[in-house]
Parts: sequence; structure tokens; C-alpha cells
Amino acid sequence: MLKTRSFPAAAATLTATALLLTACGGGSTSDSGSSSGSPKTVTQAEFDKAMSTPTNLTFWTWVPDIDKEIALFEKKYPAIKVKAVNIGSSTDQYKAMRTSLRAGKGAPDVAQVEYQFLSSFTLTKNLLDLSPYHGIKDMKSEFPTWVWNQVSSDGAVYAVPQDTAPMGMIYRNDILAKYGIKTPTTWEEFATAAKTLHEKNPEAYITNLPGSDPGQFVGLLWQNGANPFGFDGKKTVTIDLDSPEVTQVVDYWQKLIQAGEVSTDADFNDQWYKGLSSGKYASWLAAAWGRTFLEGAAKTTSGKWRTTELPQWNAGDHATGNWGGSTNAVMNTTKNPIAAAELARYINVEEEPANLFVTKQQFFPSKTSILNSSEFADAKSDFYGGQQANKTFVDASQNVTTSFGWLPFMDYAYTTFNDTLGKAIADKGDMEAGLKAWQEKLVAYAKQQGLTVK
Repeated sequence: MLKTRSFPAAAATLTATALLLTACGGGSTSDSGSSSGSPKTVTQAEFDKAMSTPTNLTFWTWVPDIDKEIALFEKKYPAIKVKAVNIGSSTDQYKAMRTSLRAGKGAPDVAQVEYQFLSSFTLTKNLLDLSPYHGIKDMKSEFPTWVWNQVSSDGAVYAVPQDTAPMGMIYRNDILAKYGIKTPTTWEEFATAAKTLHEKNPEAYITNLPGSDPGQFVGLLWQNGANPFGFDGKKTVTIDLDSPEVTQVVDYWQKLIQAGEVSTDADFNDQWYKGLSSGKYASWLAAAWGRTFLEGAAKTTSGKWRTTELPQWNAGDHATGNWGGSTNAVMNTTKNPIAAAELARYINVEEEPANLFVTKQQFFPSKTSILNSSEFADAKSDFYGGQQANKTFVDASQNVTTSFGWLPFMDYAYTTFNDTLGKAIADKGDMEAGLKAWQEKLVAYAKQQGLTVK
């Protein structure tokens, strides 16, 4: 998995002035399916004409080596030429997109957008509704329900899923075995394991909970059925960080951190990598991309790790959340909406390019057909002791809570997490106070932007 894809929190570094709330809505398209008014369904004749007309598309993406997927598209549609542009990290790309959209020039036709940032672009109508375009309406059956819910709303489809990141637990089987600790299946057992391990080895922790990664923590809230954020697509947002589901998660981690049984190191730095390799952390509450990321980050520990689902709040449940993943969306300023929509659809839905993302870029698939294929799900991994590591996350993908929303300013939300609840985690301080401060900052900011808070 890409490093930039490993950091859902990376986009939190955007400043408030770069938020899309300051951007103007994009102009109407010049072809069938204009974004103004009710979208018109594109006919087969219109599609055939557009795809046989010499056209140049610009595609902004941080995916490395995407040339093969694009080549397949260009082979299918020789009249269409695609220029892939890597602006840098997701943070850099979003900032450039907002700048170009405000200026009314220079925006891409198609762009990679993470799920949690789609609403920031739909707020000011910068994304084309793809539902009238060739094959888009039929895509729903191609993806798990929760994935489709992330890209669609009220009949409109704002992006094509590219990859997902359901969460699970990756753990050191050798460490747990050494200290006679059974792999925890519930959060209660996880807490007991945390206490036992740290008592037997004060240098080791059952896991690390960073205060610098809001994406991971939000994924844990998602697992517990919390719905802290929401956006109606117009002017009303939901900010609910004091619900029982949220406070249960916060109180749980507060106790473990205060007891010194869980570390709170910042992640994705040299110290954290060293901790993964040295055995300081006996588990990582990771997203699906973590299974391949870890193979490179902790090579010397090959064969010692295993995967399983996240511990459950109720024994026998199989719930999980999602942490990361992205889509391909079409800007409504494109002069070639039919070709742009087909590019977004083709590379992510057609079998050959969709499989390339899995085999070449090591993405965790969003398509149900790949998730269900024995070639993917049953593949054994030497790094995970011969275990079918993919299957853990395939199963998790079927158990992600289907309803989870986002604010149209998640960049600000993630930044303020680091300053409030995240800071309380890192400092081993009062997490409930940090949670309250986070809620207050988000509510105040939403109101400043002229949004109604529910």
C-alpha cells in the first residue's frame, strides 16, 4: 500500500484557508450530462461518439506506476489520450485542486479522492454526478454495500471506488505465545492481555495508540457503531462526539493508557518502525493496507505475525471500521464528461485493470468479485506464517458498518483532533476533556462557515 495511502491523517495538514468551503462551484460541462439541473442519461450513440472522438484527459493521482492501467484504457479507446499527473501527496493534490477550481482553470478531468474528502468537494458542487453515464448505475452490485454508500447519495454517484481499508488486528504470534497469552477476541480480553503482557515484560505493550493518527481512531469509533459525523449534502452537518458509542471507546483507551499498558508513540516514524521490529508492540490495529505495508516495514520479523479481526465489544460479533482507501472522481469543470466518467469507471471496474491495482500496486480491492476470488482470498503468506492473511480483511470487508458519514471539512477535523483528543492521547492526559474540546472546535468552525449543526 502506498505510503500516502497509509496516512489518512496526512490530509489534516491542510490549512483552513485551503478548505473547499472557500472555493466556488465549478462550471457546467460542455457535453451530455451537464452538472446543472437534472442530469441527462447518456445514450449509447452519445457514448460511442465521445469515445471515438480524439480527446485528451488529465488525471491527477498519487498512484505510482499507473501507466499500465491507463494503457489498457487507451487500448480499448484509441482516440482518448490520458495524461497522469502526480502532484505529490494527497494533501498537495487537494490543495492544488481547490486552487485550480477557485481560479476556474487548470483543474483535472479526473482525480483521486479519499472517501472522507468527497463531501468537501460535493459541498460546492465540484464533482460531476456520474449516475447518467455509461455503466455507472450498474456498478452498485460490484461493491460491498458500505463502499457504495460512501460514493453515492440520493441517487447521485460522485466517484468510483478504487480501494478500501477495512480494519483488523495484526499481531505477533511469537510474543503472545511466549507469555501464554491467548489471542484476544473481545476488547475485554484485549485489556486483560495488555495488563498481563506489560507485567511480564515492562518493555512491551499489547499495542500502540498514537495521538497523531485520527484516521485510525475514527476507524475504531466506526467499529463501535458510532456516527460522529454527517453531512446532508446541502448546509446541515452532524457533529456527535459525545454519544455513548464514542465515549465507550474513549473511556476504554483512557484506562489502558493511564495504566501504562498501551504506548502512545507517534506512528510512521523511525521510532515506530523500530518498535514494530523489536517486539515493543505485540499488535497493530491496522487497515487492510497494513498487511502488505508491514512486510516492508518489519522485514526481519517475517513469519512471526498473524492477522485476525479486531477485538469485539460483544463476544460473537464481527464488526469493524474502515481506515483509508480512495476513489476516482470527475470534476464538473471537465469539457469531456463522457470520456472522463468512462476512465474512472473502466480502470476500477473492468477485470484486467482492477486486478492490476491489486497485483501491481498491492491495493486492497473494493470490487466484490476480486474479494470473493479464491486466488486473492486464499493466497498464503510466508510473512504471516503461511496464513491466508488476505482472507482476514476480506471477511472484515463484509462486516464494515454500512452507515458512516463525514464532514465537508475533514481536513480541519483531523487537524483539530491532533490538537485536542490526539494531544490528550499523546500526553497520557484527560481524553474526555480532549474529546469535549474537539467537539467544541468542530461545532464552532461549522457555524463560522455558515453551516447548520445538528
